[in-house]
Amino acid sequence: MRLPSVHVLFSLIAACTLTIGNACAAPMDVVASFSIVGDFVRQIGGERVAVHALVGADEDSHAFQPRPSDARRVGAAKLVVANGLGFDDWIVRLAHSAGRADAVVIASSGVTPLDSSDDEKGGKDDGHDHHHSADPHAWQDVANVRRYVANIAAALAAADPDGAAFYRDNAARYDAELVKLDSEIRTRIATLPAERRKVVSSHDAFGYFSHAYGIRFLAPAGVASSAEPTARGVARLIVQIKAEKVPAVFIENIADPRLLDRIRAESGARIGGTLYSDALSSATGPARDYLALMRHNLRTLADALDAPRAP
Repeated sequence: MRLPSVHVLFSLIAACTLTIGNACAAPMDVVASFSIVGDFVRQIGGERVAVHALVGADEDSHAFQPRPSDARRVGAAKLVVANGLGFDDWIVRLAHSAGRADAVVIASSGVTPLDSSDDEKGGKDDGHDHHHSADPHAWQDVANVRRYVANIAAALAAADPDGAAFYRDNAARYDAELVKLDSEIRTRIATLPAERRKVVSSHDAFGYFSHAYGIRFLAPAGVASSAEPTARGVARLIVQIKAEKVPAVFIENIADPRLLDRIRAESGARIGGTLYSDALSSATGPARDYLALMRHNLRTLADALDAPRAP
């Protein structure tokens, strides 16, 4: 068998050292609560981290029930990254139970939360980590994600000081992409007629998007996708859609479409497409990462609101 040359061996060793930064040390194990936060960690951590999101692509965090294997994974992780704002209290409890409270990073720390009220949406709270008055879906405003990125980069650097410069550079690169994305959203929405900037979604996951970018979202359920809408609330919503001539109803990738199909049929609004709210798509889907998710949602909203409303 022919052995590789000394030059080839030296090149491989040098490449490994440059890539990982610590003599081919194993990547740092990081557990994220759900796919969107997991993507932020990957964007900043690169090859220096091995990220596992407990709630994966196209899965609903609101309905998630941790398994014993999840508790073991959290207990073994170097860092545990949660969204916070009541969205994923279960992962914080897992970390505390495993004696790893010191490993928890709240990505939304420093974000100014919006208030939420299931009563206004005609829904009943399912009790799944949504006793908080804060709307937890802060990532729907790109400006908030810039805070997420800063928090995650600082936590990675503290856990892995040798990689601090690497994390700082990646965070700066990603932040520049977020600034560009925010501008794209504002520019495109500004082209839509003001009277058409109102839609219906499955649950109230887009409050931050609405507040930041000026599209009004109505929903039959509250901030928890599994909250049960009341018949009275749904009937009131249908009347509102007709009265305000809401152009489109949007299905979410994590939601059962049957209720929205009924609302569409009774209100006359058209189905505008699928929005990604609380989870990424699969790697082959249109929302494989956060930037793709937001651009897909923007295109889907804009295409529907540009089109004439069905008579």
